[in-house]
Amino acid sequence: MRVLLLKDVPGLGHAGDIKEVAGGYAQNLLFPRRLASPVTEGAVRHVETIKEAAERKQERKSNEAKALAARLEGKTVIFKARAGEGDRLYGSITNADIAVELNKLAGLEIERRFIEIEHPIKTLGEHKVVIKFGSGANATVYVQVERAAEAA
Repeated sequence: MRVLLLKDVPGLGHAGDIKEVAGGYAQNLLFPRRLASPVTEGAVRHVETIKEAAERKQERKSNEAKALAARLEGKTVIFKARAGEGDRLYGSITNADIAVELNKLAGLEIERRFIEIEHPIKTLGEHKVVIKFGSGANATVYVQVERAAEAA
């Protein structure tokens, strides 16, 4: 029996695929769980429109990510932190701290998981940080860590 998969089915195929399956498998498992439907012209057209909408949505998200990456490219975020001898910070600057400052700078919502640093920043100076938005959109920002004016 030929069926049109409405959702991804492990071991069988992805949504939108037309597969040949046993009649009992289709009648007892796929149809009751709404994982598939019999192949008809209407069902095929319906799945094609769903796929087109998903492609448009993916392209829109990709364009938004690229625009955001272009907007942040080359920006510098400045942190004031207390440091001891050898320009080592008493604390550290993490990707979460960088995300908060970038959100203030750009007025956008950038998640900390997009910011890739190997380890927290623990020294004064300028550090290069890569932000990966997905869809191949990356931005390089610079984190400038300066010594905070300490109270006497």
